[in-house]
Amino acid sequence: MRTSVCRTPGPRIPTIDLKPWLDGAPEVRAQIARTVDDALQTAGFLLVTGHGVSPALRARIREAARAFFALPVGVKQPYTAKVGGRGWLGPGAEANGYSEGTETPPDLKESLTFATHEPFDDPVVNAEWYAPNVWPAEVPELQSLCEEYLARMADLEKELLSLLGEALGLEPDFFARHMGHPTYGFNINWYPGTEVVGDPQPGQFRIGPHTDFGTVTILDRQAGKGGLQVYTDEGGWEDAPYDPNAFTINIGDLMARWTGDRWRSGRHRVLPPPADAPAEELMSLVYFGECTPGTLVESVPAPVGRVAYEAVDSHVYLREKLDSITVG
Repeated sequence: MRTSVCRTPGPRIPTIDLKPWLDGAPEVRAQIARTVDDALQTAGFLLVTGHGVSPALRARIREAARAFFALPVGVKQPYTAKVGGRGWLGPGAEANGYSEGTETPPDLKESLTFATHEPFDDPVVNAEWYAPNVWPAEVPELQSLCEEYLARMADLEKELLSLLGEALGLEPDFFARHMGHPTYGFNINWYPGTEVVGDPQPGQFRIGPHTDFGTVTILDRQAGKGGLQVYTDEGGWEDAPYDPNAFTINIGDLMARWTGDRWRSGRHRVLPPPADAPAEELMSLVYFGECTPGTLVESVPAPVGRVAYEAVDSHVYLREKLDSITVG
């Protein structure tokens, strides 16, 4: 079983192998659950291996997306979407630091953004949270690749939520039972070098400091000097540990509220292109897990929970957060 903890350098973020979790004896599963609980009380992040998602699939998605991002702006413009929508988020569309009340310059990135792909029975929910995904005609292979990837993300998300339920000493389906027809977001974030985005302004990042808004985020990232940093009270901003075989998992605001702040909503940022490597280019695949619309998120009571938040409708909360980071 692999349950190592990265202590130096970087924040205390363990690597969890899911194979022993799925196949192990009760005492093995209990040990993994304790490791997860401990980690999420500090930084709000985990690395996860043993997920079974092919590196080749992730590489092919990046290749197809890179072909789109390399197109002239005039070709990409018809695919323009708003934050939380479906299509292309061009330069200047998003400023994640806004969610913390910080007036930062826009994030230095472009994104292809997709979301919930199956309509809902309720027409009101459908109008708010469903629309067909927009697949660029210029890269027709992207749709099938992403749909395969998203099916794997949905399965992994449910496994993670079961693990989180047991990590709190609750029923394994405590969170997973709210996944009957969940929404999700999926971004392919492109972080080009300064030859594309220009020199960073003061306080400008590839993605500004923020926490995610939903339950769990599943991130497939690339290492770089202008890469992911994680914030902890003990260490401040530190480079996140990297394993090319692992997904980076972080807790979002809804999950933090659900656990009564026992678990931290993982605060993070992506650094701007570094001065000593201005041409550095990175791409991340980011799956934002949520839950079924209308879920009432109530804080788990003490002694598990530590703060009793007012109960919120999951998707009223999510909409407010998505609107908060939209520029313009």
